[in-house]
Amino acid sequence: MEIKLPSASGAWYAYEIPHQQVFQKYNGPFSRVAFAAAHVVPMHNGSQINWEATMAYRRHLWSYGLGVAEAMDTAQRGMGLDFNSARELIKKAIDEAKSFEGALLASGCGTDQLKADKIYSINEIINAYEDQIAYVESLGGKVILMASRALAASAKSADDYEKVYDKILTQVREPVIIHWLGEMFDPALKGYWGSENHYEAMEIVNRIITKHVHKVDGIKVSLLDKDKEVLLRKMLPDGVKMYTGDDFNYPELIAGQEGKYSHALLGIFDAIAPAASAALHQLSLGNEKAYFDIFNPTVALSRHIFSEPTRYYKTGLVFLAWLNGFQNDFIMLGQQQTARSTLHLVETFKLACQANVLVNPELALQRMQHFLNG
Repeated sequence: MEIKLPSASGAWYAYEIPHQQVFQKYNGPFSRVAFAAAHVVPMHNGSQINWEATMAYRRHLWSYGLGVAEAMDTAQRGMGLDFNSARELIKKAIDEAKSFEGALLASGCGTDQLKADKIYSINEIINAYEDQIAYVESLGGKVILMASRALAASAKSADDYEKVYDKILTQVREPVIIHWLGEMFDPALKGYWGSENHYEAMEIVNRIITKHVHKVDGIKVSLLDKDKEVLLRKMLPDGVKMYTGDDFNYPELIAGQEGKYSHALLGIFDAIAPAASAALHQLSLGNEKAYFDIFNPTVALSRHIFSEPTRYYKTGLVFLAWLNGFQNDFIMLGQQQTARSTLHLVETFKLACQANVLVNPELALQRMQHFLNG
């Protein structure tokens, strides 16, 4: 199959779609815990969520043995997905998980009911966290403790972070996943944990985790720096998982070294579920060569999708979901499908071909042609 694609010079060239490997479906269990941060599918108008298609996509991820990290930044949390819609999304996903055997689900709890342009007291921030956690726990859900923009804006020092997390972690019913989202994903979170120096921030968050070790399942780190993740991974107390959020270096971080490895909570898994499932299956069998053979071709795609400005990565994920037939329109909440250029998405298409993640190449070709005809 062949398609004409535009180049940066304005000329068009023929591109032949390589044969797409069909991955066998594995539903786990795997030797690593693996969450995909899932996107939401809007209605044609782009202002409301298509709940049927959104839940169908979660079933798609579960069918490959992946967990779903719900209502996170991949779902445009705080970037198109408001707090009330996030609550509804979480409830629907928890209900859906109950009807899907073996479904793993964890839901983001933050402070996004607070206004973005206001400074809050530490107690107000604690109360906001408590409200969201109580809601998820009342539904029987697992909590991901999201980084708080309000805390980043209001905290005066690392002591304020420790006060908030000490209070929250003392109260949670079950161990949570702490989420450290770097400023490349959300500039409003620069200086999180009370320091713009990531190494100092590591010391602070590790001190918090060590103090509350029995209330922390793990920490998800999204700094796009493998060396920093490996360093923090070595620092963590025994029994606390490192969940990689490094969409640049995930194969080697999940494989690990010297007996230390990362689990996964990744946005890219939203787009590459069949390949991710097959790779994790091979790793579980102890076949690292097959694991890297499957995963390595996906890295160039992921690095492109998450290239600067990284916060627009969601556009690439939704583009691939549309190409693969999981939604009827290439559209996002708040019209954010326009955040990436045509040439960026052309490269996304080519790298997806090379990564073997087009589940229906004929449909993808038709939709790519429709996109280019615009």
